Amino acid sequence: MKVETGWRKIVAGVAVATATALTASCSGGVPGAGPAADDNATTSATPEAPTIAITPQEGSTKVSPGKRVVVTAAGGALDDVVAEGDGEPVDGKYNADKTRWISKTPLKPDASYKITATSGVTTAASTFTTQKPERVLAIADVTPNVKGEKVGVGMPIMVRFTQPVTYKAAVERALKVESDKPADGAWRWIDDTYAIYRPAKYWAAHQTVTFNADLDGVKAGKGLWGMKNYDYSMKIGAKMISKVSADKHMMYVYRDGKRIQTMRISAGMGTTREYTTTSGVHLTMERASPVRMISPGRKKGDPGYYDVMIDHAVRISNSGEYVHAKNNVWAQGVRNVSHGCINARPDQAKWYFDTFQRGDVVEITGTDRDLEWNNGWGFWQMSFKQWQKGSALGGDKA
Repeated sequence: MKVETGWRKIVAGVAVATATALTASCSGGVPGAGPAADDNATTSATPEAPTIAITPQEGSTKVSPGKRVVVTAAGGALDDVVAEGDGEPVDGKYNADKTRWISKTPLKPDASYKITATSGVTTAASTFTTQKPERVLAIADVTPNVKGEKVGVGMPIMVRFTQPVTYKAAVERALKVESDKPADGAWRWIDDTYAIYRPAKYWAAHQTVTFNADLDGVKAGKGLWGMKNYDYSMKIGAKMISKVSADKHMMYVYRDGKRIQTMRISAGMGTTREYTTTSGVHLTMERASPVRMISPGRKKGDPGYYDVMIDHAVRISNSGEYVHAKNNVWAQGVRNVSHGCINARPDQAKWYFDTFQRGDVVEITGTDRDLEWNNGWGFWQMSFKQWQKGSALGGDKA
């Protein structure tokens, strides 16, 4: 019995050991097989870096101007884009998710560009150059453009270009006029090289008007590009309005609404068209003393021929009309005896000569000949609605 009891103890010990081994097997896997796999474990791949594309591409030469820089990112958003053209910053705009950037302005001709962009760990760059233009558009002349000059409230801005402009709308968009006292205004193309700006109404007096021509990078025609920007300004002086009544033989000068001069005058005799003073809105253009005046279309010995020197003459049209001095006081205020000009007493004519500003308004009434809108600076003869029809954009605002 003692033997049996001992055997049972051995068996019991083996059973306990076996149970222990089975318990260990459930929790730790097969003995000797190493660590068990976790049923909940997942695997992940390393994310790919974003890619960046820049157009124009690195090293491009003779890129057509007028295009825009485009930067795109795939696999991530753009963190930063830095663009320079000939050392000057180039502004651009991102799309909503910042995967695309486009320059706000087109590429300029004959320029070197450098573009760098980053997206996450990725950096890309592109340097390239643009083609030289076949022809260059520049400004040959702007009137008025005399340093320190004050001009009248009727003064237009007259711009002459060095080349004929084909793409007038593109050039006109680059011509910007601003005034201290904002006013509506519009450009009118007189021909392919000549554009004029005038406000809808006379300029407000005593202010500054600026004119900027942002032509750099503007395509004005086939192979024709602007390569430079221009900045001008003009000072508007007092509101000088002269009212001339040819039938009453009088001239009244107003400054800022107040009459400052009353002048007896003699206007054109009206026997022929050229001897008839034109009615309408004139602008003072230039002055000289003396001015040599010769009868148009006549030679010495012909009836009506004259060749005289006239003092203190202020031009108001291209057809030979002036406000000038003449010592024929017997006719002034009484009769029209001139060859088309407005003549006044010498001392008063000198006063007007010394007082007027270019672009002052001279309104003449009382004759049967109208001033043509393109006779001198007769631009105010045209309504603003008509004037706007000459704009490539249908008018703009100052």
